[in-house]
Amino acid sequence: MTNARVPHWRAWLAVAAGGLAGTELRYGLGLAFPETAGAMPWTTLGINVTGSFVLAALTTVWMARPQTAFWLRAGLGPGFLGSFTTFSAVVFAIDQLTRAGEHPVWIAYLGLSLLLGLGAAAGGWRTGRLLTDRLQGDRAGTAP
Repeated sequence: MTNARVPHWRAWLAVAAGGLAGTELRYGLGLAFPETAGAMPWTTLGINVTGSFVLAALTTVWMARPQTAFWLRAGLGPGFLGSFTTFSAVVFAIDQLTRAGEHPVWIAYLGLSLLLGLGAAAGGWRTGRLLTDRLQGDRAGTAP
């Protein structure tokens, strides 16, 4: 007997594999571009902005193409991008910067995280719409 509400094992496996890959990529970027104490955490900011853009673009495409396999959406969205982005690191960095008395830095970091994250999501949404329109135009034979 199967429960239609419980995701298929492929979705669980895809989320686990995506989570491992996203975490490793973030960790590698942290090693390649280390952040120094008391300074703006540029690496984490870049990771979160990039993840916001990609997740918004993919979600927009998937909304237009709901036939995309659930396991693929789960593996790339909550799995890969969910572990690649790290909003808990934002909170941790703000806490550390606040304790160190680096008030201008944590305020700028929080503001940039919000503004750039929302801007990246908007840009990702727009990019997803353009891709979707292009794909639908190709399918209908109306693309240039």
